[in-house]
Amino acid sequence: MRARDDAGLAALLHARPDLLSPVPGDVTQLATRAGTRASVVRALDRLDRFALQTAEALAVAPDPCPYRVLESLLTGEEGTTGEDNGARAALPRALGTLRDQALVWGGEDRLRLVRTARELLAPSAQRPSPTGLGPAVAEATSGMSPTRIQEIVAAAGLPPTHDAVSAVAALTALFTDPERMSALLDEAPAEAHQVLGRLVWGPPYGEVTPNPTAPVRWLRDRGLLLPASARTVVLPREVALHLRGGLAHRNTAPVAPPVPPHREHRPQLVDANAAGQALAAVSTVEELVKSWEHAGPPVLRAGGLAVRDLKRAAATVDTTESAAAFWIELAYAAGLLASDGEADERFAPTPAFDEWCELPPPGRWSALVAAWLPATRTAGLAGEQDGKGRTLSVLGPDLDRSAAPEVRRRVLELLADLPEGASADPEALRERLAWERPVRGTSDLRARLAHWTLTEAEVLGVTGRGALSAFGRALLEHRDPAPLLGPLLPEPVDHVLLQADLTAVAPGPLRRPLGDTLGVLADVESKGGATVYRFTPGSVRRALDAGHAAADLHAFLKEHSRTPVPQPLSYLIDDVARRHGHLRVGSASSYVRCDDDAMLDEILADKRSASLGLRRLAPTVLAAQAEPTALLDGLRAMGYAPAAESRSGDVLVARAHAHRTPARSAPVPVPDGPPVPDATLLGAAVRAIRAGDLAATAVRKEPAGSSAGPAGAPGELPRTSAAETLATVQAAALTGSAVWIGYVNADGAASQRVIAPVRVEGGFVTGYDHTADEVRTYALHRITGVAELEEDQV
Repeated sequence: MRARDDAGLAALLHARPDLLSPVPGDVTQLATRAGTRASVVRALDRLDRFALQTAEALAVAPDPCPYRVLESLLTGEEGTTGEDNGARAALPRALGTLRDQALVWGGEDRLRLVRTARELLAPSAQRPSPTGLGPAVAEATSGMSPTRIQEIVAAAGLPPTHDAVSAVAALTALFTDPERMSALLDEAPAEAHQVLGRLVWGPPYGEVTPNPTAPVRWLRDRGLLLPASARTVVLPREVALHLRGGLAHRNTAPVAPPVPPHREHRPQLVDANAAGQALAAVSTVEELVKSWEHAGPPVLRAGGLAVRDLKRAAATVDTTESAAAFWIELAYAAGLLASDGEADERFAPTPAFDEWCELPPPGRWSALVAAWLPATRTAGLAGEQDGKGRTLSVLGPDLDRSAAPEVRRRVLELLADLPEGASADPEALRERLAWERPVRGTSDLRARLAHWTLTEAEVLGVTGRGALSAFGRALLEHRDPAPLLGPLLPEPVDHVLLQADLTAVAPGPLRRPLGDTLGVLADVESKGGATVYRFTPGSVRRALDAGHAAADLHAFLKEHSRTPVPQPLSYLIDDVARRHGHLRVGSASSYVRCDDDAMLDEILADKRSASLGLRRLAPTVLAAQAEPTALLDGLRAMGYAPAAESRSGDVLVARAHAHRTPARSAPVPVPDGPPVPDATLLGAAVRAIRAGDLAATAVRKEPAGSSAGPAGAPGELPRTSAAETLATVQAAALTGSAVWIGYVNADGAASQRVIAPVRVEGGFVTGYDHTADEVRTYALHRITGVAELEEDQV
């Protein structure tokens, strides 16, 4: 590790960022940390398939292993086939990856896998090797009696030895000699070859009966099968390698599976399609979050959204439940909705939603995709069960998957590598991801994440027809996508086209005041390139309830329609307005009054009014047991248009309050380990490690006349008296030399520093700190001791 140059150390820290938490004090600490089990497991998890196969081959190879032996394990004894040649050519890259990540060390003739990695990858009875190989002869015979070993040696046709160690060595030499092994196997019964064929590629263990068949006895007597337990035998590694032709793996994958273009489209068509999806995404999120402004869905006791509320949300935006789950989670990840934290806890828009609504459509889309790309929330898991049998709910606490951002970005990167306008085959993407992370690819989560990424990218407009859009590419490259998306979106319009069938067609996105008012006056019937609104008695009554007078509605439609207002629509507004407020509801508990006593007779005769508890108090007044709000809803359900009134008899305009949560920040993604360090952090970390190594390994001179003993061994803080410390740093300041000091800061943390003192005064020493690579000042009373360095140390 210490022989690496700065670039090599930086490459290691970049590939294994967990080694930087915290920054190691010196190279010794770095090497120790790089060999811990947790760090090695994380490093193995991030290897590609061939680099991992190379490490697995080293785990079953002799230790140390010459390069040619490793090469033969991956290419076979002949090494002449095209596949083998590919492995031969790819081996230097794979070995370089393992070296860069400090998993392999040693020269070409003495390659060594770090001990922890060897323990993790080497075969054992408890943990079979991915190679399918079993233990070596020496391991398999470690618990066998010397007499039994000598019997096996004799049966194999070898001369007897004086001890078990030499007997095992003789067996190993036999099994690794191709000519003698071939001769021995030529004597085996045909059924014995069948037994070996079942075990050769793994698993290498097989069960035997107390009275095994003759072929099994023949193999067991000659050590070609060795006992692993009372009823289990194992195929020794050396025997399996001979039968495999020297291959550690049945199939090697030296080259990453290609991701060729699947379908190709004109880039302009891709961008146009993606822009339409982007506009629809912005509209869907806005409509969905707005629907929770008034009486949003309650939060479940365990957290999350109830299934019935998910179904309502899906119906609101006219989509499937799985798609609604994605839009809800996206809005949550963008910080547009959250729980309000009140006693009757509900989900509601956040203040950030209002700020988001004020942005132009390209800016709103950019905010959504900027939250989507690094999000660990995984909406696709909603509705499934966790390991404890609990159902995962939308907005619940258990939908974070730390692998999601990595897979999402990698899928988009693979799409970006294709020609513009080209899509990829999902199966090819899945195979490539599995090759790049084979350890993590054993679970189907990464394949599912890739599938969800393709689906979500399409509905968001990051891709169009499966190909990466220009603004999707900008997002991936950390550029602002809004300038590329803006010209492709239609300009907001300030008019609609009224139709005689009580519909209005919006030929594009509506400006906010127009869209908000029309959304109250009419119901959305369909969406697409143009939005169709339908006027109904209920929607007109909703506008009247919100305080709009009939004259105001006529003026609004006349002002914003490019076509004449149809007579049926005018009649509808006037008819609803005429009946609106004809019935008045107040609080007695509650009452209904109307100048038309015949209408009251009609209401009393209607069976649907039974639940309201109505009775007549006067010819024009009915009393009710229901609360005013319930009475209003009940009469409206019966087809009437009542209006609430105050105690003075004036009509009350009910304007619903748009509920907002307190200020909430967007959820923080759950990290998959420490973040990848940038160049600045890597440079600073390498300098700190180098300086710490210098402080730990520099050769020190004992101060002249010191009574404190030796300066200390490497890694120990120096100990000198206060007078000796002062004299040494003053002398170093005069001569410009560097010294080694021990220092305890205000928090009690001790460290070693190498400094070149410049000024000593007022109880402080100021100098250039080689450890921190900057000028610092230290209090003399906090210096535990000081030692001079040999002249060639700095």
